[in-house]
Amino acid sequence: MSVEIGGKRLDEGIDLLVLGLGATGLALARWATGHLGGFVKSVTIYPGSKIKPCAQTRSLEAMGATCVLGTEKVEGSYDVCVASPGISEFSVFFASGRAHASEIMGEPEFAFRLSPERWIAVTGTNGKTTTTSLINHLLNESGLTCRAVGNIGVAPITAIDTRAEGSWFAAELSSYQLATTSELHPRVSVLLNITPDHLAWHRTHEAYAAAKRRIFANQGAGDLAVVCVEDAGSAAALPEARATGAEVCELAHEDSGATSAAFVRDGVLTCRLRGAEHRLCAATELAISGAHNELNALAAAAAALWVGAESAGVAHALTTFQPLEHRIEPVRTVDGVRYVNDSKATNTDAVEKALTAFPNDSVVLLLGGTDKGTELSGFAERVSASCVRAIVCFGEARDRFLAAFAEPTRREGVELAEAEHLADAVEVARALAHTDDVVLLSPACSSFDEFSGFEERGDRFKELVADLSRKSGGSR
Repeated sequence: MSVEIGGKRLDEGIDLLVLGLGATGLALARWATGHLGGFVKSVTIYPGSKIKPCAQTRSLEAMGATCVLGTEKVEGSYDVCVASPGISEFSVFFASGRAHASEIMGEPEFAFRLSPERWIAVTGTNGKTTTTSLINHLLNESGLTCRAVGNIGVAPITAIDTRAEGSWFAAELSSYQLATTSELHPRVSVLLNITPDHLAWHRTHEAYAAAKRRIFANQGAGDLAVVCVEDAGSAAALPEARATGAEVCELAHEDSGATSAAFVRDGVLTCRLRGAEHRLCAATELAISGAHNELNALAAAAAALWVGAESAGVAHALTTFQPLEHRIEPVRTVDGVRYVNDSKATNTDAVEKALTAFPNDSVVLLLGGTDKGTELSGFAERVSASCVRAIVCFGEARDRFLAAFAEPTRREGVELAEAEHLADAVEVARALAHTDDVVLLSPACSSFDEFSGFEERGDRFKELVADLSRKSGGSR
């Protein structure tokens, strides 16, 4: 095999350095220790300065790894350093790893080097998980083998050893993961949107946007780049996508007129690839709601069609895809009020997109959690002009949300309330809601003031709603 990592051929073996021992670092470390004596000569892990000896470190050491605890000052010499996504490329820890290795990269890049065929990559501030899951669903339902990997929860490195010949990887890639790529070459790339997020990691919005645009870097003739032209951030990347020589599919609700485009015409999802049109299903046949999910479905359909899925199979599979957990997920109806879990909406743009799923409803919106410091005045104006009738601000960020919506010109009659924690917020929302209203948890914040992540927050919301149902006598 001609592939090289850290200047070494695969048959020479590498000395591997792993930074971080979260979910990604642990998956990589376990994979690497399983390959000691073959492609991997040695595995050294720096879990981070705050990690103490534990069952995980002891298990890895028993498997042959070396764990260096209590420091982020790397020593030694390594062929490859793989940094976990939570470690910023601007951090001292990252710099220390880079100084002691021939190459530094993220885990998706490392996995790609070992298994470089048939990757479809998806990125964007919002919509990545749904679109990646859709691609995986469309391909498998169309008779093509695919596995969803990446930021969706399955580290690609854990899937390469059992990967079936000719199968596809649909990879959700975050800005953290893309920032350290150099050779990653997806046959189809999807850029959904770029709005401000993760500034603590990237330092500037431009660095964040540049990381997203790296998804196109190694594409060329025969590849496809799907770019949403409705979003200003992703539309700005069109010249970069076109410069690679890849075919560019312009994604929008309206037909852009490009040779390759994905759009809605007369209510029907339609993809045109190199001039050949595919009319798929009616937008109303999708089980996932909202204008943003129409775009997600179109992007996934374009990707699936490009790699060989048949139009009829894609059309049918679009109608059978179900909403994902924590993403505009219907929970239950209690006393005539629908409760919906959108805990995954950890930024303001995601909330605005979620609200498009309720154009004819009256919404009681739950906002709050760990404050990301996002500018809120424009957000407050747009939310107040939407389907939202009342807002409950809770958690660490509640004071800033309250201040943003307190200005009368922004509120426009929206009822405003506050609560300390999520449990309190659900009770307040119940008191505010009327029959046929929607209570929507779409918090625009991360969850770390109360929870380990958006998943735990969403699960807790569902438990609280189930409690309401029991108290009310078991409404649907």
